[in-house]
Amino acid sequence: QVQLVESGGGLVQAGGSLRLSCAASGSAFVINTMGWYRQAPGKQRELVARITMGGSTNYADSVKGRFTISRDNAKNTVYLQMNSLEPEDTAVYYCNADWRTITDYRYLEVWGQGTLITVSS
Repeated sequence: QVQLVESGGGLVQAGGSLRLSCAASGSAFVINTMGWYRQAPGKQRELVARITMGGSTNYADSVKGRFTISRDNAKNTVYLQMNSLEPEDTAVYYCNADWRTITDYRYLEVWGQGTLITVSS
């Protein structure tokens, strides 16, 4: 079983920056795509950014040019650097990963517990 542990959330003023981290832990596993999603009050969860094992990325239009996703495959960790934060970015941010055991080719999905980011105006 794989677990994801997020860190780095908090309160920030508009225009500020934050960096989120998400580390995967477990034994005998392989991580494929990792990503960040967010859910604002009263809204559906939405994709923020994703990154493949090879480093290919895609972003939500609302964060392009402001957020950067990266990963350290050796540490099974994904990061989200968020700059020029806006009040509309306020949400609970969830880490997500597709993983499999080293003996199985079927990928499973796992979610982190979520971390709250509040951007004040």
